[in-house]
Amino acid sequence: MQEQVVERMVIAASPEDCYAVLTDFEHYSNWAADVKAVHVNSTDDQGRASVVTFRAAAFGRSTSYTLRYDYEGAPSALAWVQVDGDLTGQLDGRYQLSPSEGGGTDIEYRLVVDLKVPLPGFVKRRAEGRIMVTALKDLKSFVEAKEPSSTPPGR
Repeated sequence: MQEQVVERMVIAASPEDCYAVLTDFEHYSNWAADVKAVHVNSTDDQGRASVVTFRAAAFGRSTSYTLRYDYEGAPSALAWVQVDGDLTGQLDGRYQLSPSEGGGTDIEYRLVVDLKVPLPGFVKRRAEGRIMVTALKDLKSFVEAKEPSSTPPGR
């Protein structure tokens, strides 16, 4: 049984700037500590990455997975489903971005992980939590350190 894990954070940057970083897959290794390599396999008719393969550190080893991105909610949402993975059978998720009341961006990160290798539930939950918190903290640090851009929403 897969469980959905949800984390939230406020980032002191515009939703557009956050979205621009989230969709700049070729540069994930600049800010996402666990991502070691990224390859954009295909793009959609608007030039956005639609299928992307990642190599990352996870569960104490290197893993590869390929995600198909859905831009239906762009630029306030970015969703994906896993289409291939060596350690994971499912790695589906979504970022939801909205303006924060105090300025900046409220970001919600939802993730469903199903591993091909069975692990005790507490180990899996700890790993999922680490993945999500690390990803959001890395994103926050990177986006808040950048100068605001003029990247159009939906790239």
